[in-house]
Amino acid sequence: MRWSVCLLAKLALVAMCTNPAKGADSAQVERGKYLVKFGGCNDCHTPGYFLGNPDTARFLGGSDVGFEVPGLGTFVGRNLTPDKDTGLGNWTKEEIITAFQTGVRPDGRVLGPPMPWRSYAGLTQSDANAIADYLRSLPPVHQAIPGPFGPGEKVRVLRLTILPPGDISQPK
Repeated sequence: MRWSVCLLAKLALVAMCTNPAKGADSAQVERGKYLVKFGGCNDCHTPGYFLGNPDTARFLGGSDVGFEVPGLGTFVGRNLTPDKDTGLGNWTKEEIITAFQTGVRPDGRVLGPPMPWRSYAGLTQSDANAIADYLRSLPPVHQAIPGPFGPGEKVRVLRLTILPPGDISQPK
C-alpha cells in the first residue's frame, strides 16, 4: 500500500512537471496580472480607488465613481471579474479581447470615451490573451454597476467631469 501511494505521488509530480500547458497557463496569468496593473485597469475598475481607499476585496469589481463627458453622459468603470450576473462571466475570451482592443462589447454597444481601448489596440496577441486569461482567473465579485447614464439622466454616483480646454470659467 505504501509503495503504491509513493508511486502515485511520483507519477503526479512527473505529470505536473512535464505538462507545459500547466506552467504556461500560470505564466500567462501572471503576465496578464502585470499588464492589468501596469495598464492602470484597477484605477477605473476598482471601487474606492478615486476616493483614496481602493477596496482590494472587490479588486476590478467595478468603480463607484463615474466620468462625466458633457454632451455624452456619465460612464462608470464596469465589473471586470468573471461574475456571471454583473461582470464578464458570460463573455468569451475573444469577446473580452475584442472589447478592450476595439471598444465594442459583445452586444454591439461601444465603450464610453474614458475607456482607452485605442491604447490597448496595439497589444500583441500574446499580451491580449494574457490580460483576458488573468481577468477570467479572478475571483468573481457580485457587484452591479450603475449606468452608463445619458446626457441629462439622473446620476447615482460621484462624478468626475471631463471638460475640454476653454470650458472652465476662471475666477476674475
